[in-house]
Amino acid sequence: MVLRSSNIRPDMARLWSSLMRSAEIGRTAKGGLKRLALSEEDGEVRREFVRWCEEAGCTVQVDGIGNIFATRPGSDPDAKAVLVGSHLDTQIKGGRFDGILGVLAGLELVRTLNDHDLTTRRPIVIVDWTNEEGARFEPPMIGSATFTGQKSLDFAYARADKDGVTLGQALDRIGFKGADRLSPDTFDSLFELHIEQGPKLDEAKRQVGIVTGAFSVRGLIVEVRGEVGHVGPTPMPKRKNAIVGAARVTLAIDDIGWSRHETGGKSTTMRLKVEPNLLGILPDLVEMTCDFRHPEAAVASGMLAAFEAAIPEIERRSGCKVTIKEQWSYGGMEYDPGCIALTRDAAEDLGYSTMDLLTEAGHDAMHVADYLPTAMIFTPCEGGLSHNEAENVTLADIEPGVNVLLRSVLNRAGIA
Repeated sequence: MVLRSSNIRPDMARLWSSLMRSAEIGRTAKGGLKRLALSEEDGEVRREFVRWCEEAGCTVQVDGIGNIFATRPGSDPDAKAVLVGSHLDTQIKGGRFDGILGVLAGLELVRTLNDHDLTTRRPIVIVDWTNEEGARFEPPMIGSATFTGQKSLDFAYARADKDGVTLGQALDRIGFKGADRLSPDTFDSLFELHIEQGPKLDEAKRQVGIVTGAFSVRGLIVEVRGEVGHVGPTPMPKRKNAIVGAARVTLAIDDIGWSRHETGGKSTTMRLKVEPNLLGILPDLVEMTCDFRHPEAAVASGMLAAFEAAIPEIERRSGCKVTIKEQWSYGGMEYDPGCIALTRDAAEDLGYSTMDLLTEAGHDAMHVADYLPTAMIFTPCEGGLSHNEAENVTLADIEPGVNVLLRSVLNRAGIA
């Protein structure tokens, strides 16, 4: 059965109320959120989410990495479930909607089915992925990477934050190291609703983004090793200042991004960890987190290769040793044509204006897309601002996307 009538609509006031309740947990002085993965605040919002799901009649499971799966059963016991969701963790100075909208819109979808006493043929499972942001534990999207088998639990548990707390310890502390075993084989497909995190929909005044694929991302941790020395007496020719090496790395990475920006390329140095980071001492170690992004996978790989080629000159000019300590990649795929068609048809049926987009940010859907038919739906956000306390949407901004999500998921899951 393909839904064409418009009488099945989510309760947007109820969804907004849930969003605003979430916005109280980890609220910052400027009205944003600081809800780092597996922090006490993340634990609190997770417990609230579990309570809401259970009140909606869902059965809740938690896997070993802390991903939460809330299942509304379907009529066919042999049918694989449709996943819908995103993440509840935020950046250190994050907004109220990034990721959170996708999880709570999934909850609202289930609540709406309850309102109308509708049963789907396939089960519907709301998911909250662990550590999507990577703001506390690197790399990002580790919950979905572990779910798909791209990363092991041992690898994930050993990731440490800046205070030396491991991800495994943090899971234990908030009580979300689960014992349930779930894998992509359990599911039929994934739909993720998300704010765009860019200005295109807002500037074009389009209501729904049909996400056709993803930028290709090459992430890396670069280690720059120098030598400690007194900042006063040490002559310039004898200095091996790791900050100078890191500065040259940063400039090289920035130049590579600018050289490809006309075709959509971007490059970023986003984090530096300096040791010993004290007055009067030349630092001997800088650890840097960087990435390259481009719509074409070959170009993204070429950007990384260009940086590798620049390392000998950086070492010569700084006197430091530069090593790529760790690498990861994601994105560069196309989303499933069948799932995309469902989102496009839903938007057309409901009379919404659309725009085809690639996602330039990282999302859990990008990991899952290699294993399950996957689609993403974007809503506009004010000025495209995200990863910022001033991130904002209105009900009018998100309602079309929520309706398209509802229609797409129900058509995939089928009405019994």
